[in-house]
Amino acid sequence: MNKKILVTCALPYSNGPIHIGHLLEHIQADIWVRYQKMNNKFVIFICADDTHGTPIMLKARKMKINPNNLIKKIFHEHLYDLSRFNISYDCYSHTNTKENLYFTTKIFSFLKKKGFILEKEILQLYDSQKNIFLPDRLIRGVCPKCFSDNQYGDHCEKCGSVYEAADLINPKSEISNSIPILKKSNHVFFNLSIFQENLYNWISSGVLNIQVEKKSKEWFEKGLRLWDISRDSPYFGFKIPGYQNKYFYVWIDAPICYISTLKVLAKKRKDICFSEFWKNSDTTDLYHFIGKDIVYFHSLFWPAILEGINFRKPTGIFVHGHLTINSKKMSKSKNIFIKASTWLKYFDSDSLRYYFASKLSSRIQDIDFNIKDFVSKINTDIVNKIVNLASRCSGFINKYFNNMLSKVLLKNTFYHLFLKNTKKIMFFFQKREFSSVIRSVIKYANFANNYINNSSPWTLAKYDQHDDKIQLICTMGINFFRFLMTWLKPITPDLSYRSENFLSTNLSFESLNYPLLNHKILKFHALYKRISVSENFFFK
Repeated sequence: MNKKILVTCALPYSNGPIHIGHLLEHIQADIWVRYQKMNNKFVIFICADDTHGTPIMLKARKMKINPNNLIKKIFHEHLYDLSRFNISYDCYSHTNTKENLYFTTKIFSFLKKKGFILEKEILQLYDSQKNIFLPDRLIRGVCPKCFSDNQYGDHCEKCGSVYEAADLINPKSEISNSIPILKKSNHVFFNLSIFQENLYNWISSGVLNIQVEKKSKEWFEKGLRLWDISRDSPYFGFKIPGYQNKYFYVWIDAPICYISTLKVLAKKRKDICFSEFWKNSDTTDLYHFIGKDIVYFHSLFWPAILEGINFRKPTGIFVHGHLTINSKKMSKSKNIFIKASTWLKYFDSDSLRYYFASKLSSRIQDIDFNIKDFVSKINTDIVNKIVNLASRCSGFINKYFNNMLSKVLLKNTFYHLFLKNTKKIMFFFQKREFSSVIRSVIKYANFANNYINNSSPWTLAKYDQHDDKIQLICTMGINFFRFLMTWLKPITPDLSYRSENFLSTNLSFESLNYPLLNHKILKFHALYKRISVSENFFFK
């Protein structure tokens, strides 16, 4: 059965701009979505801004504006930056919509009615200087498990341990840099342990990468703990119905925004049946692309909520590693940080998409953006090997054959060699082995260029510029280029679009079954420019 597919990315937080760390995930998902659509699949691609929480409230206070005005401004900036990198969302929403409020409160009420919600008094870290209970992300301290310094209040980025903020060693408030005190407060909890057996079986069903599955199962060893889903006033977010001065924790309404965003889109598109994607897993698939730092929420809390409300669970959760820059962790304070908008002042979006694709696979590994490696890869691969193939072949076709390709192929065996490789390319795309796609593209680009070098049409042109063999050789080269750009279409949409114009044909996997013959191409114009950059280019 050709199932309909719903794809999501994790929600960018509304306290800052889109940077290339965000783009790693959005580009990875977009490449996979574009491949599926090229393969004639029905795919819906959605995301949203995560707009709630104490950091939003504090930033708005600092800027002396209403939090709603802040998130509105950031929303438009995020949407603009993502669109300029050709992230092809069908709908991009945010967590502060009326639809998300409706689903969050309705889901909570249902869970409470089913007996999955508990209340109890807890000790919570409190900043007595700022008179505010501290959220996990605004507390730093020493991990109680591995003793790594400078870790968040809910989990350790070094060892992956999950703990209570009160368990941190030597905690400090990120707001005032003071030592917080412990203060009592009544909170609302989701009883995650009720779903322990079903969650364990679901995690073991192949929905996770084996690395993620192994890590997720470690959390079951001591039993799943209650999940605190409430936050105290002052806070920016949705109030919990029936409770005074209590708000939903962002990790409740953020994943629920997957549901509400699809609802927003379904109201606009008649070809989308909202309930089909959440109630019926026989005809639909659901895939989440996320970073390794939020596996805990997506492999435990989120599927437990879905099970609690009788909704389907994800078909697969695709997890990627972190991004480093020149082997250093991204940091605003240390100026190791590249905004999406900064990138586009100097480079095009395809260059980053191609570079990330050359590093991405289905495995969970951190990816390093190395500036020298980036420049070398783009100039060597795209300019020298791929675009140059079209340039050197089209020159003869344009000048001596009135832009017309030959009526027959000179080397049918070579064409079928490329056609056979298309199946491998499609397999790599499906499995998210994008680095394998790039390696295969370059391997065949080398083959194509060697063929042109060995055939030497320029030598033949010295004797007879209108020799039919020149047309045959260059037509073969143009068909090689067509293969390469079809394979790269999900990765480099802008370059592919320019290539389609140049070739005067649509690039699709199906069309590759037939060579481009007796066909008029356009006069060649530069499809891509060589790039250069200094070592400290981004960090001025």
